[in-house]
Amino acid sequence: MLRTRTTAEPLAVSASSARRRFRVAGKDLILDFSEYDVNHVIADQEEIRRYNLQRFEMEQLTAVIFADVDRGVCAGYKDITDREFWVRGHMPSVPIMPGVMMCETAAQLSSYFAQKYDLLGCNVVGFGGLEEVRFRGTVVPGDRLVVVVERLKVRRNAMILCRFQGFVRDTLVVEGKLMGICLPIEPPRRK
Repeated sequence: MLRTRTTAEPLAVSASSARRRFRVAGKDLILDFSEYDVNHVIADQEEIRRYNLQRFEMEQLTAVIFADVDRGVCAGYKDITDREFWVRGHMPSVPIMPGVMMCETAAQLSSYFAQKYDLLGCNVVGFGGLEEVRFRGTVVPGDRLVVVVERLKVRRNAMILCRFQGFVRDTLVVEGKLMGICLPIEPPRRK
């Protein structure tokens, strides 16, 4: 039987246990769990909308909780509800967040970071590609998917390359690299 939670539970794991878990798995955390607080929101959905054009069912970012421009690191999360557009059809008896939507959450966080801090110098950032993506766990309604992105490379007016990791509580569920590219379009006027 599938266990789902009705509310997103805060991430509560000690930094030492996280390091120990990932040292065993051979993974380096982009951002130690002790460096951010999921209850300290620095950008809510209204603020995210100032930088990202996605709306309605394509908004895959609930909040941003950490940003460090000097280190090139940003963290945010998506609260998964039973009202997500994919729940009805992505295995109705066992609704699992599609991997492509996990990647979209990471892409939207990367786009927010690039636009908020004008890393690319363009009006609209689009999805340019994925590399080395691995899905290591499931995300279901009731989960909070915490995503961390790290800037690896930026070519102004061209592209940004980021490494990303996604977690449900202290479990790594997705990781990889993504590329954002400048799109040659004008965004709609913001109100």
